[in-house]
Amino acid sequence: MNLLKEFSLNDKCSYLKKKQHTLHYILIDKCSKEECLKLIQRGYRRFGKMFFRPICQECNECQSIKIDVDNFTFSSSQKRVLKKAANFEIIISTPNLTQEHLNLFEKYHLFMKNKKDWEYNDITAQNYYSSFVNGHNDFGYEILYFDKDRLIGVDLVDMLEDGISSIYFYYDPDYAKYSLGRYSLYNQIKIAKQNNKKWIYLGYYVKDCPSLSYKSHYKPYLTLKGRPKADEKDMWI
Repeated sequence: MNLLKEFSLNDKCSYLKKKQHTLHYILIDKCSKEECLKLIQRGYRRFGKMFFRPICQECNECQSIKIDVDNFTFSSSQKRVLKKAANFEIIISTPNLTQEHLNLFEKYHLFMKNKKDWEYNDITAQNYYSSFVNGHNDFGYEILYFDKDRLIGVDLVDMLEDGISSIYFYYDPDYAKYSLGRYSLYNQIKIAKQNNKKWIYLGYYVKDCPSLSYKSHYKPYLTLKGRPKADEKDMWI
C-alpha cells in the first residue's frame, strides 16, 4: 500500500442536521484489491483514491451494514421491480467520464435538491474523475443502465474478493417509476449470487437519515461492531 496522506476533519454532519462529525481520511495511491477489502471490512468508504470513515466520539449513529447475499431471498414486490425494468440493457465496465455521465449526474442532483432539499454543487469533470474514476485500479467498476441508446443509470461499485461494495448510484429522474435505486441494488445482489460473493457492503445505515434509513429493509444483514484498527479483527453481528 502506497499511503499518501492520513488526516481527520471536523465538519457539519452530512447525515444528521444540527450535528457535527469527525471523519478519518486515508489517501492511497494504487490501492490493491486486498487492501481495499480490509478497509471496507473496517467501515471505510472509498471515493477515488480517498477512503474515509466517521470517528465521532459522542455519536455512533453511522452503522456500517452488509447484506447477507447467501440468505437473501427476493420478495414478490422485489421480483416485480426486477420484472418491470427487465428490458433495460446492462453493461458492466471500468469507470468512465463522458459528457453523458456529467449531464445525468447533474440532472439527478438537481432533481434531488428539489425533492429532498439536497445540497447542490456544480459538478466539474475534474471533481467527477477524482471521486468516481480515479483509483478504481483492478476492482472498481460501473454498472450502466440503458433504455435503448439512452443512459438512465450509473451504479459505481467495487468488486471485491468476498462481496460487492456499493459506492454511489445516480439515475434519470424521468425513469423514477421504475424504482431504479432499488432495481440497481437487486441487480448487485443477483451479480453477487452469480459470482459466489457473500456480501453487499452497503455503506452506512443511519436510522434518522431518510436517505440512509432504507438500508435496514434489506434483510438479513449484519452491522460492524465498533471501529476496528488495521491490526484488529473486524466483527460483524
